[in-house]
Amino acid sequence: MAYVPGVALLAALAVGCSAGSDGSTSDAGSKPGSPTVTTAPPGKYRTLPAPCRAVPGSTLKDLLPGLAELPRQQQERALRGSATITYDTDRKVGCSWKSDAPDSSRNLSIDFERVVSYDPAVSDDDLARALYVKKENAAELPGSATPGVAPEKGATKSPGEEDAKGSGKPGDGQGPAGSSPSASGSPGASGSPGEELRPRVLNGLADAAFLDDLLTRAGSTAQHRTVSVVFRTSNVLVTVRYGEQPALVTKVPDSKELQDKAQALARKLAEVISE
Repeated sequence: MAYVPGVALLAALAVGCSAGSDGSTSDAGSKPGSPTVTTAPPGKYRTLPAPCRAVPGSTLKDLLPGLAELPRQQQERALRGSATITYDTDRKVGCSWKSDAPDSSRNLSIDFERVVSYDPAVSDDDLARALYVKKENAAELPGSATPGVAPEKGATKSPGEEDAKGSGKPGDGQGPAGSSPSASGSPGASGSPGEELRPRVLNGLADAAFLDDLLTRAGSTAQHRTVSVVFRTSNVLVTVRYGEQPALVTKVPDSKELQDKAQALARKLAEVISE
């Protein structure tokens, strides 16, 4: 009678040891105070617009006046544009157009980049913001704010700094010596026309935006002006480049016209992305 309870006791102890061993293994991974990984939220946009269809035909004809003079088939082909060759169309796409008129040639290109962060601690928006800051700093805008910090909505550049890029910028030789950008950086603000047209931060366009304006000349050829508008909306970066080269060497492309049209297109593209 005394032997049977002993066997039962040994069996119970064996089962208890086995269960305790399994329990200790599972408890090790769920100890109180174990670090938890927080994944940053994904960006707002998961896709990009078709770039060669993002600009309406009527807008292209306005931006590229030489297209209206082409025969119908050539005009249709020119309006389709040339897609930028990329290896990942889910992340980066672009398109370009060009027209030749008797008095000048014009070119237009747009680029969309959807930023994706593979670091769980860095959100897509944060990475896109950092890339935008890099682009703005590279533009060396006159009167720029503290390097490495890109003003967001409603922010303005601090006036008073001279243009770092030299004579290629609007305002150099077009306004009073040592003139600086107006506080708002947009046409219609106080200041000379040269100040209003200088490269600057743009207010009211997406989350952050800036405009650059570069006038170049290669040797004895006509001067070429390129206006660039770069903006960020959430995790998407957009670049619009609009340029003109007059047929006459003595003619200088109109900065205000190019800037106004480039800004208007950028605002349309911001709407296209948000649709």
